[in-house]
Amino acid sequence: MTTGHPEKPLASPCINVCALDDADICIGCQRSVAEITQWGRMSNVERRQVLLRCIERAQANGQFLSPPS
Repeated sequence: MTTGHPEKPLASPCINVCALDDADICIGCQRSVAEITQWGRMSNVERRQVLLRCIERAQANGQFLSPPS
């Protein structure tokens, strides 16, 4: 059931560990440069897709990130 209120934008996964690896993926949040720069213009649907890719990247690197809520 929806309340008629717009959904709040999903928060950035940035953890203030901002450094890019050789593939231009942030080692902190696991987003690509394009995903980082476009984040503010993304819908929540797009943001959830990015967050799922971040989780996949983190798992591939032996890290743990929580799924988006």
